[in-house]
Amino acid sequence: METIIALSGSNSKTSINSMLLDYIINAIQSQPASRLHLLDYDIPMYNLDLEQERGIPIDIQIIKNKIAEASGIIIGVNEHNGMISAYFKNILDWLSRADRNFLANKKILLVSTSPGARGASSALEYMKSTAPRFGGVIAESFSFPSFQENFDVNNLSITNPAMELGISQVLASFLQQLDN
Repeated sequence: METIIALSGSNSKTSINSMLLDYIINAIQSQPASRLHLLDYDIPMYNLDLEQERGIPIDIQIIKNKIAEASGIIIGVNEHNGMISAYFKNILDWLSRADRNFLANKKILLVSTSPGARGASSALEYMKSTAPRFGGVIAESFSFPSFQENFDVNNLSITNPAMELGISQVLASFLQQLDN
């Protein structure tokens, strides 16, 4: 059975985007889904000189291969100052150097959250326009606003029924698109 991988653009061990991803992974019952913990990999800051001297890091090749093997990808898009984090941008830079179409025909669910009312929507919009450049197909997206007001971190549960319904609907649509 094909699997879904979920990855977070955050390099924080206490990332709210990672918590939201864990909630979503736990909600998937129809097929295997797991987190790809990017923090487990050694990825230097991208630099053309480094690439020419050492080539593409082996950990980038491993991540690229895991993406290639997945039936679908869920990305937790975090936001720093209205943009994706430098950490995640760096990973995208390396992956695109390893293979410009590293997301080739992969169906993607983008989710974002933040403490504020916009739910990291600027970073989410950036990824909606960027992922297709690398061959990805945005199946669904969801911006989850005011994380602390709508999510119980102790129980990994959504406390706002409207937000829970919204996540459930985009997840169901994403899973249905994977089957097509």
